[in-house]
Amino acid sequence: MTAQTAPAGALGRVPAPALFLLAGVSQYLGAALAVGLYHLLPAPTVAWGRGLSGALVLLLLVRPWRVRWTWRELGQSSLFGVVLLGMNLMFYVAIGLLPLGAAVAIEFIGPVLVAAWGGRSARHRIAIVLATFGVLCISLVGLDWSGQRSTAELAWGVLAALAAGALWGTYMVLGSRIVRSRSGTRSLTVGLAAGSVVYAPVGLVAAAVTGTMGHLADPGLLGVLLAVGLLSTVLPYTLDQVTMKRLSTATFALLNALLPVSATVIGVIMLSQLPTWGEVVGIIAVSAAVAISSRRGTPAPASER
Repeated sequence: MTAQTAPAGALGRVPAPALFLLAGVSQYLGAALAVGLYHLLPAPTVAWGRGLSGALVLLLLVRPWRVRWTWRELGQSSLFGVVLLGMNLMFYVAIGLLPLGAAVAIEFIGPVLVAAWGGRSARHRIAIVLATFGVLCISLVGLDWSGQRSTAELAWGVLAALAAGALWGTYMVLGSRIVRSRSGTRSLTVGLAAGSVVYAPVGLVAAAVTGTMGHLADPGLLGVLLAVGLLSTVLPYTLDQVTMKRLSTATFALLNALLPVSATVIGVIMLSQLPTWGEVVGIIAVSAAVAISSRRGTPAPASER
């Protein structure tokens, strides 16, 4: 067993919900740190910096150039990375305008639709209904249209979260296909590198337009961006590559219902965003959806090349 496959083998013995909880906590810790940077950098620049730092770390650890790639594999992995970073960019715009839990709930529409497409059994249908009900509860109660944010800002936040959800669903479909045919971690690394190049103009232009380009030379800020990349990109998406090998696309989508739980807890602890009763009901509903959808066998992991 190589160093590349050993961690995956160890993680393969951990229950998928536990892996998702770990990934969710890490991801939204990073998101909370990112929100703290918004007074220094615009959201698109923070999102791009997160992707770039994650790509650099993974390039050093994974070294994907050690294996031979076909043009088709490079193209698929690059598309995967462009979708992934586009999802992150839209999500970071959303959490700049909406509460963290509300943004995650709206974004969750994407995975719910993926689950609806792939689910076949009555259990999956019940889980989809519960997840949808939970998303609606959190979304409708989580947004205060008469609060400090203007209606236009909230509307843009909702649109950004919906766009992130659509890209999230696409990411799961592409990722599930990739990890069943080759190393998911290497494909993730190549994809993040490609996505960082594609979105570099977006991140840099946003910083230039807002007059914050000089902050990118601050070592302390760059250190926080590196931490955001590690917490929100390297750890959670590496775990995704393990879990996507073990689960169908539909079940993988429903297991993402754990993420609103993580986001709500992190929002309370780090951003003082206390959940309403509607959010609590929604969290219970999506957690039930996870429990129902997890009661099944999982396919054998695909071997890495």
